[in-house]
Amino acid sequence: MPSAAEPLPSYSLAAEGVEDIALQPGWPYDVTREWAWGDSTGKGVRVCVLDSGVEVDHPQVGGVERSVAVEADAEGYARVVDDDTGDVFGHGTACAGIVRSLAPDVTITSLRVLGSANRGSGVALLAGLHWAVDEGFDVVNMSLSTTNKEYLPILAGLTDRAYFKRTTLVASAHNMAVESWPWRFSSVLSVGTHEAADPLCFYYNPQPPVEFFARGMDVEVAWKGGGSMRTAGNSFATAHMAGICALVRGKHPGLTPFELKSVLMLTADNARA
Repeated sequence: MPSAAEPLPSYSLAAEGVEDIALQPGWPYDVTREWAWGDSTGKGVRVCVLDSGVEVDHPQVGGVERSVAVEADAEGYARVVDDDTGDVFGHGTACAGIVRSLAPDVTITSLRVLGSANRGSGVALLAGLHWAVDEGFDVVNMSLSTTNKEYLPILAGLTDRAYFKRTTLVASAHNMAVESWPWRFSSVLSVGTHEAADPLCFYYNPQPPVEFFARGMDVEVAWKGGGSMRTAGNSFATAHMAGICALVRGKHPGLTPFELKSVLMLTADNARA
């Protein structure tokens, strides 16, 4: 047993530091949806939609605070620049519209990393996520993934950094039974689809890697050109969960991603009596 004279290992807690990490009481005995997000509109919450861009004047989007895009030079180096192109495919507009429908007072930033075929490079994904984490968004909607294992070390580091900076990354599981990332990382909130029609219905999955199931079938979404369409996929389930995350953060802005996941687990439809 070490003596009192021996120094503490790095990252340890000294006796006099216990008071500095005291947790403020405030969690009820029974965590209900009313406690979690009752009366919340998402006001004060900053959401980044990392996607194909967002059509800023689409009536279902309700405005965008800023639009940026990843731009790569001839040598493959990427940077994030202000952008007025809008949505080059429609997918990002759909996700932004879903988030807005659930959390009408959030502030949305569009970060375009996908092209007109709704595909993008790993370099663009990494550069975009790096920027989003540095900007300190509360919630980042990532209705996309990569199957390229080359990018896993950097991607894992970015998702961990987001986790410790209190940025919740809400990431879509692949629509096909293939391995892809970042949804498989435990530091993100991973989402698949269920078949119910209620936009606030979601289920916690006790058998990850998919942690939550949300509405993603036969969803009417905003689309490029000011219109809408009916579609399905894990992308849109992810946007529903991002909107719910924004509601919770709007009422409880100090929650960490770990605490937010805990609240969602306790308020999921399959956890309520």
